[in-house]
Amino acid sequence: MTQRTAQKTATIQDVARAAKVSTATVSRALSNPDLVSERTRTAVLEAIRATGYRVNQAARNLRMQRAGAVLILVPNLGKPFYSGILAGISDGFAGTDYAVLITDTESNPLQEGALAGYFLDGRIDGAISLDGGLPRAALRQCEAQDVAGRIVFLCEWVEGEAFPVIAADNAEGARLAIRHLHALGHRRIAHVTGPEGNVLTAARREGMLHERSRLGLPAREDWIIRGDFSLESGHEAARRILAMAERPTAVFCSADMVAFGLIAGLQAGGLRVPQDISVVGFDDIEMSRSYVPALTTIRQDRHRLGRRAAEVLLARLKGRPAPEPQPLIPVDLVLRASTAPPP
Repeated sequence: MTQRTAQKTATIQDVARAAKVSTATVSRALSNPDLVSERTRTAVLEAIRATGYRVNQAARNLRMQRAGAVLILVPNLGKPFYSGILAGISDGFAGTDYAVLITDTESNPLQEGALAGYFLDGRIDGAISLDGGLPRAALRQCEAQDVAGRIVFLCEWVEGEAFPVIAADNAEGARLAIRHLHALGHRRIAHVTGPEGNVLTAARREGMLHERSRLGLPAREDWIIRGDFSLESGHEAARRILAMAERPTAVFCSADMVAFGLIAGLQAGGLRVPQDISVVGFDDIEMSRSYVPALTTIRQDRHRLGRRAAEVLLARLKGRPAPEPQPLIPVDLVLRASTAPPP
């Protein structure tokens, strides 16, 4: 009969002995590393590796009255736009002891009091919302429970609220798109918007209108077509353009997905892109490079946006709120094959 010897689980006392420091110093090095010297931190980390010590994260969170998790609110996880942003958020929390939880607010809308409840039930320490459609009542409940300071908005926001917002320069992106089409020689430029009431729709439309006015371009209301950031709204915009007696020679779309639907609809109707009509998108999602024709678009640095939101939330969780407004993340025009001079 073979006798197995159970391996002893390393304790914090074992780490303290190996590092030649007190258990209090080990605890401090783990929970508040800034309070100990670099030499002490190094000694403690080496002792942890040597002893195989594992932190009991659940117990530690309980002692510190924290959940060790943050919640990401995404309005539609099926949209490819969010992949780069979520990767940036994950990157921002890498190396921390926070777990990242994600919920889809479109398929699983927040019930009344749910957001404040996540905090009060001890399930999360903070939240990043990519959903600018959160009910104001939910935000009021968070303020009433004194947890609103641990919420950061990303890409979208709720107009008139004082939460920190990490966003791209949407208006400038629209101006870049119109300026590019104008430089190619286009004067009849249409715009397919996002959904009514959305802050991104408003910002991109404002930038488009500003640049159109500055350049003295025709202000045709029928060339501003309502969409909703979807392929389907691009198809519908193509149907409307094909039916026009006087068609635009170029279209600026509020999102790449709209542009894909638009191009497919226009080509099905007998128009060539860009020979007969040019198309510009917004976002620069991965498919933009491989679509036929490859899409000229406005690039948002989605990874940078996500990482920045994580950094701002981490600072707030550590008690270092940034009172100054966050600067807008710059955007770039990416030139590809879907734009050319007008016929």
